[in-house]
Amino acid sequence: MPSPRVTRAVNANSTNPNGRFEFMSLLTNRTSASEPISPRYRPSDSPVHRKDSTSAASQQQLPEEDCMKLNPSFLGIALRSLLAVDLWLTKKIGVCARDGSSWGSARPMMKLIEISGHGIPWIVGTIYCLYKSDSYAGREVILNLLFALLLDLILVGIVKGIVRRRRPLQNRMDMFATFSVDKYSFPSGHATRAAMVARFMLNHLVLAVPVRLLVMLWAFVVSLSRVMLGRHNVTDVVFGFIMGHMQYSLVEYLWISPNTLPTLFKM
Repeated sequence: MPSPRVTRAVNANSTNPNGRFEFMSLLTNRTSASEPISPRYRPSDSPVHRKDSTSAASQQQLPEEDCMKLNPSFLGIALRSLLAVDLWLTKKIGVCARDGSSWGSARPMMKLIEISGHGIPWIVGTIYCLYKSDSYAGREVILNLLFALLLDLILVGIVKGIVRRRRPLQNRMDMFATFSVDKYSFPSGHATRAAMVARFMLNHLVLAVPVRLLVMLWAFVVSLSRVMLGRHNVTDVVFGFIMGHMQYSLVEYLWISPNTLPTLFKM
């Protein structure tokens, strides 16, 4: 049986001058009567509902670049596949990377080949030949070879500084006369120098056929030794070899003639 207080509150507040039913007085009376009020359940308070709402909102606000990552392009897949093959080949060919490698006993010989393609011996030897040469045409050729070697150092250093690719994990930093940019791997400076010098000698020196074959073999062995020693990845050497040929074409375009530097040839 309802309480008389509640009954009177219902009768007094059931209608108002505007003709609308009032519920607030009922709620107030029940509260004052110390009757517990059961909280109204809202579906939005459910943890499952909040999780679904959050996920739906995040899907609606997903940035465009994240959507693109879910659907990689053909170019991205091709580059990742090429990188995986590159690392696999580098590890397989790096048979002289450590003393305990399968061809570790050949490491000293490979390091001699490495020195034969280093920039410092080539620059020092070219300057000495330029000083000792008494031929007008010979000085022109040697001067342009020196220009090519210096250009190679500059261009390779710039590309290495921009790309900043780390050397392979199996590499040991025991190279001869390294510089700050030599901690980076791409491209191979030995490969660029070997390709450029070999093409320069084949085009500007009169060599017998066996010597020409030895020059080409030297360029190939120097480039291959970079991967066998674990110094570079395969793509570093391939790009370096191509870059060396392009550098030679640039040297031919910028060829220094005796008319360009007449005072040098009057020494």
